[in-house]
Amino acid sequence: MAEKILIVDDEISLQETLAYNLKKHGYEVQVAGDGPSALEFARTTKPDLILLDIMLPGMDGFEVCRRLRTEMSTPVLMLTARDDEIDRVVGLEVGADDYLTKPFSMRELIARVKAMLRRARIIRDEINALQSGSDQKLVIEFDNIKIDLGRRELRVENAAINLKPKEFELLLYLIKHKNQVLSRDQILESVWGWEYIGDSRTVDVHVRWLREKIELEPSKPKRIITARGAGYRFEG
Repeated sequence: MAEKILIVDDEISLQETLAYNLKKHGYEVQVAGDGPSALEFARTTKPDLILLDIMLPGMDGFEVCRRLRTEMSTPVLMLTARDDEIDRVVGLEVGADDYLTKPFSMRELIARVKAMLRRARIIRDEINALQSGSDQKLVIEFDNIKIDLGRRELRVENAAINLKPKEFELLLYLIKHKNQVLSRDQILESVWGWEYIGDSRTVDVHVRWLREKIELEPSKPKRIITARGAGYRFEG
């Protein structure tokens, strides 16, 4: 079955160009031209990936992404005409998985789409493999931390903690390789599915957010440890 991609952009010519090229690569494509329609399509059709413009009528892409993240973990690639670091950080904060600045080449966009969908499949397969053969949802526990893989839920001191999809995937990857030092390049490629293209700050930002959620003292972490000059390791 073809994977479904929802394109959200109010520029008709770009909609058509994206749809044409994605269909050529075998994807099923749906299109929305404003924020409220994007939410309705996403909720009713459950796409495998969303291409989301920031500047939209009715509701901007940041707010669309923020609302979607309370309901689903679908990968989101944000598109913008502005090459602004603030936009990038805000996009990550509301739960976007990747970020592409216009104008972009169709080759780059298709490469990002393939990488994001591949990574989403890997995460699903890893969770299914861990759960196979068990009638119960698999739960990983570390003292005061409990992770329910089936529900993609984190509890700290028995309080439910909301994790963005990439935070959950990063935590799962760190735990899977606990006590190993992982470089930023390794983490970026394994969790985001990119071939390393130069911005490891994405990893640092997500590690900081995770520490704020799982560490008793984020400034003095006991779980996610910085290996100075090398990367990070998870103490299990």
